[in-house]
Amino acid sequence: MAYHDALFQLGMDLTRSSTAQKEDNGETAHVVAHQTRKDFFIERDGARYAGTHLLVDLHGASRLDDIRHIEKTLKRCVEVAGATLLHTHLHRLTPTGGVAGVAVLSESHISIHSWPGERYAALDVFMCGDANPHAIIDVLRDEFAAADVVVKELKRGQGTAEPATSVAARRTARQPRQRKAA
Repeated sequence: MAYHDALFQLGMDLTRSSTAQKEDNGETAHVVAHQTRKDFFIERDGARYAGTHLLVDLHGASRLDDIRHIEKTLKRCVEVAGATLLHTHLHRLTPTGGVAGVAVLSESHISIHSWPGERYAALDVFMCGDANPHAIIDVLRDEFAAADVVVKELKRGQGTAEPATSVAARRTARQPRQRKAA
């Protein structure tokens, strides 16, 4: 039951048609556009990885309690990053008045959690494929009038993007530990 409640809160109720299901069922262009690719792994500067994950902290920011402004800003971020929006879900938090939510993308997601009283917001931005997560930094700075923006970057999936035969061979080479009988 908790699983279904959590999915419902994200707009994905499995027992009835939801906004997310309607939007996703109607969106086939992004599927067709990527049918020629095996995966969304990125190859840049000699590295191969699943995607770029940015942890973004906004300090001295404003409008962090304005749910409509946050939704508009997330949609603008998706646009400038060249990503494909599947669904947004935002929720007002009490008693802080902050907002928590996510923009679910074909390329992954952008999530936000804000503390208006502290003038602080934490964002999690993960994008794979051709999307450019770095393009959203200026949008966030401008739209929330942030005094300071701190960005930490991770390359996700490095070392896991090997051909399946390499991974299988490495697993075979490893011997499981033997447990001693009690």
